[in-house]
Amino acid sequence: MGVRRGHALADRGKRHQPLHVVLMISRIVPGEVDQRPVPDGGAYWSIETNDLLRRLKTSALGLATSEAASRLAKFGQNTPASRSGTSALTVFVRQFRSPLVLILIFAATVSAFVGEGQEAVIIGAIVLASCILSFTQEYGASRATEALKQRISRKAVVLRDGIECSVAAEDIVPGDVIRLSAGNLIPADGIILDARDFNVSEAVLTGETFPVVKAPGRALPEASLAQRTNAVFTGTSVRSGTATVLAVATGTSTEFASIAAALERQIPETGFAQGIRLFGYLMTEIMLAIVILVFFANLMLHRPLIESLLFSLALAVGLTPELLPAIISVTLARGARAMAANGVIVRRLDAIENLGSMDLLCTDKTGTLTEGIIHLDGWLDVDGNPSTDILLWARLNATMQTGLKNPLDEAIAGVPGQGASLAGFTKVDEIPYDFIRKRLSVVVRTKDADDLLITKGAVQNVLEICSFVRTAKGLEPLDETHRAAIDEKFRRWSADGYRVLGVAIRRFESRNAFGRKDEIDLAFAGFLLFLDPPKEGVRETLAALAHRGIAVKVISGDNRYVAAHLADAVGLRADRIMTGENLSKLTKSALFASVQHTDLFVEIDPNQKERIVQAFRSRGHVVGYLGDGINDAPALHEADIGISVDTAVDVAREAADIILLKQDLGVLVRGVDDGRKTFANTMKYISITTSANFGNMISMAVASLFLPFLPLLAAQILLNNFLSDIPSLAIAGDNVDADQLRRPRRWDIGFVRRFMIGFGLVSSLFDFATFAFLLLVAHATAAAFQTGWFVESLLTELAIVLIVRTHKAFWASRPSLLLAWLTLAVAAVAIIIPYVPAAARFGFVPLPLHVLVGLVAITTLYLLASEVTKRWFFDHESRHSYRSRAGRATANRTVPRPTHAQRIAHE
Repeated sequence: MGVRRGHALADRGKRHQPLHVVLMISRIVPGEVDQRPVPDGGAYWSIETNDLLRRLKTSALGLATSEAASRLAKFGQNTPASRSGTSALTVFVRQFRSPLVLILIFAATVSAFVGEGQEAVIIGAIVLASCILSFTQEYGASRATEALKQRISRKAVVLRDGIECSVAAEDIVPGDVIRLSAGNLIPADGIILDARDFNVSEAVLTGETFPVVKAPGRALPEASLAQRTNAVFTGTSVRSGTATVLAVATGTSTEFASIAAALERQIPETGFAQGIRLFGYLMTEIMLAIVILVFFANLMLHRPLIESLLFSLALAVGLTPELLPAIISVTLARGARAMAANGVIVRRLDAIENLGSMDLLCTDKTGTLTEGIIHLDGWLDVDGNPSTDILLWARLNATMQTGLKNPLDEAIAGVPGQGASLAGFTKVDEIPYDFIRKRLSVVVRTKDADDLLITKGAVQNVLEICSFVRTAKGLEPLDETHRAAIDEKFRRWSADGYRVLGVAIRRFESRNAFGRKDEIDLAFAGFLLFLDPPKEGVRETLAALAHRGIAVKVISGDNRYVAAHLADAVGLRADRIMTGENLSKLTKSALFASVQHTDLFVEIDPNQKERIVQAFRSRGHVVGYLGDGINDAPALHEADIGISVDTAVDVAREAADIILLKQDLGVLVRGVDDGRKTFANTMKYISITTSANFGNMISMAVASLFLPFLPLLAAQILLNNFLSDIPSLAIAGDNVDADQLRRPRRWDIGFVRRFMIGFGLVSSLFDFATFAFLLLVAHATAAAFQTGWFVESLLTELAIVLIVRTHKAFWASRPSLLLAWLTLAVAAVAIIIPYVPAAARFGFVPLPLHVLVGLVAITTLYLLASEVTKRWFFDHESRHSYRSRAGRATANRTVPRPTHAQRIAHE
C-alpha cells in the first residue's frame, strides 16, 4: 500500500504524516454530503467537466503563469491552516503560561498590595529575565527548524501556459491542471480529466485498506467521500497509473484541511517525550509535597503569611527545571542544524532522540548498500546469446512508458548508440507497472502497421502470461523443459549478482486501446541483465554502525540469490534468509519469534515490509527504516524512525521523519552520532537539575523548619535559580565524550530517580555541613547566614555542572568553551555579589574573608565527593545494564541455525 492502512493510522497514528487525520474517519460516513462549492456553487464532483472548466475560468491546457500568480495572491498558499505557533509574540506569551510563572506573578502582585514593593519588583524582574532568556532560545530554535523544512518542500507537475513545469505544491491554485503518476502525493482536491489505470490510496480519509480505481466521469451530488470515484483529494497518494487532474479546492478549502481543523492533530509520543513527561510528573509531585509541607510548617512557626508563601513558591521554582523546554528546543534545533550540515534534514525534531536510540536499521539494498547507478550489462535471448532485438524492445518499453520512473528504465535508455533504431515506431498504448503484476507493457505500432505489445518485468511474473518461447528456430510452446532452462539461467545470473528481468512480446492487429486482459499468450523472448555493484566503503560503514550498537537487516524485493551475493560482498551474514513466501505462511507470533534470527528478507511483497518492522519493534528494538519507494510508506510509518532521501517519491518523503540529502549510510552514521549528542546534552541538564538543585531545595526546606529565620529569602532563591540557569543554556553545544556515542541511548526514568536520590543526598550532606560552619564556626547572623548559604549553594550548583556532564573524571573531559566561560563567570558573580552596592536590595551583607574561604573549601570538598559518587554510581549502573542485556540475550537465544543445504532444501 502507498500509505498506511486506515485502521493502523487510527491505532498508531504515526507522528508527522500529513495524513494523520484518519482519526476523524468517524466523521465521514456513507451518504454524508460535503457541499463545498466551486465559485458558482454546487458539488464539483457532480458537475460536467466542460462546465467546471468554464466556472473555474481555465482550460485543459492549464492556466497562464500570470493568472496563476494572481490566483495565488487571492486564494493564498495551498497549505492547511497553520497555527501561528512560531510567531515571535506567540512564543513570548507562551513563556508565561507556566503555572509556576503565573503563581510567582500572582505572589509578586500580592506582595505589592501588602506593601512589599521591593520584593515584588525583584520577583517580577527575575521572572521577566527568565522568560526573555527562554524566549530567545526557543524562538531562535523554531526559526532554524522552519528554515530547514524549506529545503525539502514538495514539488508538483502542472500545466502553465500549456507547458508542463514543476512548481512548489504550495503554489497550486484552483484551475491548475496537474499531472499525477505513481508515488505522487495528491496536492489538491479536484476532478479527473484523464486517467490510465489510476489507483489511489485513500485510507487516510476513508479508512479503505485497498487502493480505489479512479476515472473521469460524474458522481451524484450526495455522494460520500468514498463514492466520488471521479475526484481526488489532498494528502492521498497515487498507487499506480497516471492521470490529469483539475484542481478545484486548495489550502483551507480541501477535505483534508476541514478534517484537520475539526480535530487537533494528535501525535503519539516518542520514548524520549514520554520520559520527559514522566520526569515532569516526578518533579511536580516532589515540588507539591515540599511547597505544602514548608508553607504550613512556617505558618505553624508563626512566620508572616506572605513571607512563608513566597519562600515556599521560590523553593518550588528552585527545584523545577523551568528551562527544560527551552533547553530541549535549543538542543534539538542545534542537533538539526548539525545534521543538516552533514546531509540529514530533520522533518520532526523529536525524531532526533529516536535516531540516537535506534539499535536496528532495516533497509533496501539499492542505493544504500549498492552504488544505486544501475548498468545494463546484457540483453540476451532465451539461449543466453546477445540479441539486438531484445535491446530494441527493451528501449521501446522503457522510453515510451509514462508511469513510474525507475533506475532500470534509465539504464536501458542510457545504452549508447541505439537512438536511431527507435525510428519508425509510434506508441499506441501502455499498461502501467504496478506492484501486484510487477511488469510493464507498452504497445507500439511498427512500419508494417502491426501492433507489438512489449512486456518487461520480473522473470516469473512475465513467464506467467507467456504461452510460447521465442527461440532461434521461431516460436515454440513454453513447456517444462523451456521453463527449467529459463529458471536455471535466472538462478545462475542472480547468484553472480545480476538483477534479471524478462522480456516478452505479442503481435496484434492494429487498434487504439489495450488493457491488462491483453497480457496473455505472450512469447518469452529473452533477458535483461543489470548490475548494481556494492558501494565503495559500505563494508566500513556497516562496521561503524555495528560499533555503535546498530544491527542492519536487509529487506528487498529482489530474489534470494542476488541479495545473498550482495550481503556476502559487503560483510553481512548471507545464511539467515527469509523469503516473502515463507513469511506469508507465518502467524503473527511466529513471525515475531523468527525475525530476531533473520538478516535478509528477500522476495518481499510490499505489504510485508510493515509486518517485518512491526515484528522487530515487538521484540523491544528501536527500529529505523530506510526507504524511498511507494511500497516503503507503510514501513516508514510503522518504524520508530522513518528515513528517506530527497529523491524519493512524494509519499515516501512525507512518511519519513528525516530526509537524507545523499543516499549514503555514511551520512546516516553521522546523523546517529548527532542524535546521540543531542540526547546526551539534554540529559546533562536533567542531571544537573536533579542533583545539586534537588539537594539544595530539600536542605532549605528542612532547615526552614529548625532555624529561627528563613535560610534564604524568596528573592535570593529566585536570583540563585536564575544565575545557575545561565551556564545551562550552553549545554546544547557542549562537547560529548566518545564513549557516550557507542551505544543507543534510551530514556530511563528509574535511572533519573536513582541519580536524583544519590547525588541529592550528597548535596544535602554538604549543605548541612555549610549550615554547621555558618552557625557554629562563623556565628553568622540571619543576613550573613543567608548570604553565605546563597554563595555556597550557587557555587555547588555550578560545580556539579562540570561533574555530571561527563562519565569520565571531570578533568579528563573538556567542556565547550562557552560552557566553561559562563560557569566561571557566574562563579565569579556568586563570590562578588555580596560586595556590590545593590546587594542590600536582595538582603545580602559582605562576608568576612575567612567565611568566604571556608565556603570555597566546602565547595571543593563537595566537588571531590561528587566525583567519587559519580564513579561509584556509573560503575553500578554499568553492571546493572550488563545484567539486563545478558538476561535479554538469554531470553532471545535460539536453536542452532540450519545448514545451507537444509535451508535450500526447505526453500
